[in-house]
Amino acid sequence: MLAVIGTVPDRNIPLIHGRVSLEDTHLKIADRSILVERGTPALLASAVRATEAVRGPEVYAFLIGDIGTGTGSRHLYKFLSKELHNFSFRTLAFHYLQPIAHWHDKVLSGIEKMHSKPLLIADAGYMYAAKMSGHAARYDLFTPDIGELSFLADEMAPHPFYTRGFILHNKDDVPDLIKRAYQHKNAASYLLVKGSTDYIADRDGIIDTVDRPSFEAMEAIGGTGDSLTGMASVLCSMDYTPEKGMFLAARANRWTGHYAGPSPSTPVLDLIEKIPQALSYVLKEPEVEYADKGMEWKRND
Repeated sequence: MLAVIGTVPDRNIPLIHGRVSLEDTHLKIADRSILVERGTPALLASAVRATEAVRGPEVYAFLIGDIGTGTGSRHLYKFLSKELHNFSFRTLAFHYLQPIAHWHDKVLSGIEKMHSKPLLIADAGYMYAAKMSGHAARYDLFTPDIGELSFLADEMAPHPFYTRGFILHNKDDVPDLIKRAYQHKNAASYLLVKGSTDYIADRDGIIDTVDRPSFEAMEAIGGTGDSLTGMASVLCSMDYTPEKGMFLAARANRWTGHYAGPSPSTPVLDLIEKIPQALSYVLKEPEVEYADKGMEWKRND
């Protein structure tokens, strides 16, 4: 089972957890209905549609409302630190929580008490918390955009606001930023860097890139990075190697644009609803395209 952990920008959402379904424009979790927009709801909706398409793991969620004050995040951190060891998940995907290093460490301690160690994925605020705490290397996958990668690459910055200018101005040199992040142990085992070109990397360097198909309108649609993380979380929870799971997710995320025909005003949910078609296409692509990369990418059905 895959668990997604994050916040929703609604002060009226209490701490809820349970299996997730997607009905029309809303997620159904426990007795709550949550509108799918960008952020953690978009990640969850993408994971649900992806797992339906590939017969992947059930999707579970731990959510709470937080409008930026951190109150909800702290409540969720506290709950997870005390209760997470009572659950069993193959993968934990952490998303939007206010980055609070000491609470992050309490949750990490709770994970250590779980019966079996899950695959650990972090995006957005939780990726910041992992880096700020000094425990980034204990994660299996980070999914930063270029700005977030810049923070990971700055070994001196205690918070994204303090990322040094010469690093921020070096955003076009993604390979160098990746190298710096690993050099200073501020990256997970794998990185999936999201952007006009998606980069798949590990501590030895860039494994692969994905830059097509390209749909300019998608750059203006909020939530497309969240949908990529959602698909990657599902595929990496299955019997794909991490490299192939990330590659397929990056390809499929782009192909949703082909099937949706988006404009800059297209809601991200319109793209998410095309995930089954996009995954069906990329999973049928000739394996020679992968074999050319010199990798043995297999799925055990």
